[in-house]
Amino acid sequence: MPLTRPCAGLAFTPGHTLVPSPSVTALALASVLPFFALTAQAQPSQPGAETEGKNLKEMVVTANRIAQPLSDLVADMSIIDAQTIARQGPGSVADVLARVPGIQITRNGGPGSTTSVFLRGADSRFTAVYVDGVRMDSQSTGGASWQSIPLALIDRIEVLRGSAAAVYGSDAMGGVVQIFTKKGEGPAQPYVGLGFGNRGTFTAEAGISGGANGWDYALGLNRSQTDGFNARTVATANPDKDDYRSNAISGRLGYQINRQHRLEATLLASDVNSGYDNSLTEDDRSLNKMHALGLNWHAQWTDHYSTKLQISESRDFYETRPAPYKTDTRLHNVLFQNEWRLGIHTATAALERRDDALTNGGIDRDRHQNALALGYGLNTGPHTVQLNLRRDDDSEFGGKTTGSAAYGYAFATHWRATATVGTAFRVPTLYQRFSEYGDASLQPEKSRNAELGLRWAQGADSFSATAYRNRITNLINFSSPGSCDSAFGCYANVGKARLEGITLAGTTKLGAFNLHGSVDFQNPRDTENDKLLARRAKRYATLGAETRAAGWTWAADLQTSAKRFDNAANTNLLGGYTLFNLSAQTELAKDVNLIARINNLADKRYQTARTYASEGRSVYVGVKWMPQ
Repeated sequence: MPLTRPCAGLAFTPGHTLVPSPSVTALALASVLPFFALTAQAQPSQPGAETEGKNLKEMVVTANRIAQPLSDLVADMSIIDAQTIARQGPGSVADVLARVPGIQITRNGGPGSTTSVFLRGADSRFTAVYVDGVRMDSQSTGGASWQSIPLALIDRIEVLRGSAAAVYGSDAMGGVVQIFTKKGEGPAQPYVGLGFGNRGTFTAEAGISGGANGWDYALGLNRSQTDGFNARTVATANPDKDDYRSNAISGRLGYQINRQHRLEATLLASDVNSGYDNSLTEDDRSLNKMHALGLNWHAQWTDHYSTKLQISESRDFYETRPAPYKTDTRLHNVLFQNEWRLGIHTATAALERRDDALTNGGIDRDRHQNALALGYGLNTGPHTVQLNLRRDDDSEFGGKTTGSAAYGYAFATHWRATATVGTAFRVPTLYQRFSEYGDASLQPEKSRNAELGLRWAQGADSFSATAYRNRITNLINFSSPGSCDSAFGCYANVGKARLEGITLAGTTKLGAFNLHGSVDFQNPRDTENDKLLARRAKRYATLGAETRAAGWTWAADLQTSAKRFDNAANTNLLGGYTLFNLSAQTELAKDVNLIARINNLADKRYQTARTYASEGRSVYVGVKWMPQ
């Protein structure tokens, strides 16, 4: 298999994906929670904060690219709020997503190493990722480079499960993750923070946000570093510690011209330098650089009609030293979104232009897509309908049409049933077509998704059960030599996969404790050889509890995963694991907050990728000054 990101982590290819294993006791505990949260409900931001009214009024934008209350959606969604992100400490975006129903992650080593996010068992490249509406992707590995997105500068994350190509186009076969940075408002609010942990962990952050006279602004800076640990456990790898350093910046500047018109610019950028083991003696370095830039114009032309024009650019750059490897992806997008609202009806129409470019060794290629996307929503109270249709004209593959239909019915007080069907596709990466392992005749991967949901919510209690089946054809796997220049092997449309499962999730309040949990039973399978897709477990679960006592906010969570296989042949077994994490937060003095966190409390030794160690027990304490 070609290493599109040499040795800093195994390159992801469809035939070499991954599967997990659990603590049966923990899974049983999670599965008998009194209530399982509806995945479209936000997880509690703090003890006692979750209420039915709050959830119904909370606005999300990911489902249909327009602002909508959760109560209007049929989509299966989760929201990760700012307080949940802050409690994570110096972790990564993937670490936070791993606590969301329907998501598993794998990492080839320590911080900064290649990370995969499997949404409902779908390959990492089948999740479309956006930062403040700016599309992120690598035309080398496929999918976003999760390790380069700085968690410390993120304010909110929305997760949409299920295919959404009829709204977003190519890539959204498994779901969509939207990441948002902070927006300023009100009087100027500066902040400064410092944090320390074991293994030489250090974080520093500073920023300011606010707004006045029609202007609003937010600026954030972050520095993170750690001495790391020996992430490669084989005798042929350097036994040194694999360290990590990251510098990141976020910015947002908005101007409300008048009641009808708003201009806004957004920025998120990071520069990551981390160690990895490619040889026995070298100090190998992995360099990741990313940025996401967006310019937006929002216009409310009448009470019923509004538009949004966005021009954006993103970059995903990766380099290894001293091993000579370099890949550079640049994406450019223009989106013109139209929205009409009239009573119970909502209609949308979007024109989108996407340009992808890759420079990688002898590859210097680009392509583009032009698209028209139409949507219609109806919300009568008990009945909710959402219809979407999109036509993409690809410069290499011609026209591709995708569609989706969703229906929700509130058949009793607090109860709702949903049904959704949709089609999706992803065009091959430029690397898959034009590298030495590539085949220019590759065709787009396709999928058909269907799901049924049952939801109940009352006050702080909620429950959901979502069953899904996603059939993927034309799956691109790394196959035997023959159709490319490499004698090692070639990419080919030789695979089919079936992703099916059920997610149970819930929240409840028990005395002074807010409880939330989820359990996933899935069967992500290669239907060509009837094997489980690599590095994905058939069962995994999370369980969390939060409370406030003695002036502190306390939180504990459990993550457990069943066994899985490291390879497509299902011959290399990776054992199951259970992790316990604790956090505590308090106000030390006026405007000064302290957060303490222990991850992997039991110091569990486990692997999510064969021959790559995962971090043991880690302790972190941070202090932040933010005058109110």
